[in-house]
Amino acid sequence: MVFTYAELFDFTKSILLNIGCPEKDAALAADVLLSADLRGVDSHGVARLSGYVRLWEKERINATPNIKIVHETPSTAVVDGDGGLGLVVAPFAMQVAIDKAKIAGTGWVSVKHSNHYGIAGYHAMMALEHDMIGISLTNASPLVSPTFSKERLLGTNPIAVAIPAKSQPAFVADMATTTAANGKLEILQRKEMDAPLGWVQDKDGNQTTDSNGVKKGGALLPLGGDREHGSHKGYALGAIVDIFSAVLSGANYGPWVPPFVAFLEPDPNPVGEGLGHFFGAMRVDAFRPADDFKSHMDNWIGRFRQAKPTEGNEKVLIPGDPERELEAERRISGIPLLKPVVDDLRSLGERFGVKL
Repeated sequence: MVFTYAELFDFTKSILLNIGCPEKDAALAADVLLSADLRGVDSHGVARLSGYVRLWEKERINATPNIKIVHETPSTAVVDGDGGLGLVVAPFAMQVAIDKAKIAGTGWVSVKHSNHYGIAGYHAMMALEHDMIGISLTNASPLVSPTFSKERLLGTNPIAVAIPAKSQPAFVADMATTTAANGKLEILQRKEMDAPLGWVQDKDGNQTTDSNGVKKGGALLPLGGDREHGSHKGYALGAIVDIFSAVLSGANYGPWVPPFVAFLEPDPNPVGEGLGHFFGAMRVDAFRPADDFKSHMDNWIGRFRQAKPTEGNEKVLIPGDPERELEAERRISGIPLLKPVVDDLRSLGERFGVKL
């Protein structure tokens, strides 16, 4: 089924208001969540709404948090999210990074006591309108086994970097540090399809195509899939995100990260507070004149667009191209949702008296 952005925004905002979010927070959280659906990252959009409600019901999300800076220097800060929706905490923290960059040239903010924050790219892209480079990282549910391990010790721990250009669209890289994010598995599960080899290992550490493999005690694999294809690099990237997001801020890290998924419970002996994020904002003119930089970014992007494609491919893409093109299309033609997602949302709506 296909829905307009407005229909899904109004529904999502109404659900969030019903769990006690203030008007401004509900609107912001709905916008962050739906940005994923618009950009084709369907695994992190409204399909996740019932998950946030579930965490609220378990008193793991504070609908009215007192988000505050608990430590800072002229260019850095630590933000305490007070258990709030990551969809609200993260934009607050990214704005702190931007405000510090306006004064100091760069701003760096680590966050503790937060929750799942939607797609990483939304927060990184906040910097673009200020002629800044934005960086967004977060740790996540411990579903990933390090190279050579059977244990689940890391999250999919995404990295997003947004870089402004002049006449060309911005460069926006937004990626998990695993071969695939868990949300991609959830989509395959809804479609009753297998996963590609290299995404998942079973409980014994053997690669499997079972899209339910993680739920059966297995694990997601780091980017690369196995040692021969560079999984040690994906493991290292995920570890860096975990350390920057949590060890630096005082949030939970590694296997202690409170999970978003329903089939795992939080560790009863946490090592920190909530889930962690890390944000950076770099003012371009702290390095060189912004117009010079953006002109050269145009040149960089233009040259890569001219790269000769391999056989069977039309063109070489710039990070952010597919999402940007899909967003333009979906704002006009609507957002398609799988039937299981629609059924889940309608069930959620019935509980709160909100019609989809």
